[in-house]
Amino acid sequence: MNKILFFAHLRDAVGEEYLKLNATGKTVGELKVELAGSYNLPKLDTVMTAVNEEFAQDDEVIQDGDEIAFIPPVSGG
Repeated sequence: MNKILFFAHLRDAVGEEYLKLNATGKTVGELKVELAGSYNLPKLDTVMTAVNEEFAQDDEVIQDGDEIAFIPPVSGG
C-alpha cells in the first residue's frame, strides 16, 4: 500500500490531503495518468513528484510502502 500526498490545487481537486492506494509496481508516470483520469486532474506533466521525500522522474518504479507526493509549481511575488 502507498500513501499519495497532494499539495495546493491538486489537494482541492482530489478533495483529500492524501490517498492510500496500491501503486506498487507502477511507474510514477503511470500513476500520474491513472490519477488524472480518476480524479479529473489537469495534466500532471508540470507537477514535481517526490518518492519518499526525494524528487523522482516519471520512469521510477514505485515500491510497496513508498510515499509519493505531487507538488505543483507555485508562483508568487
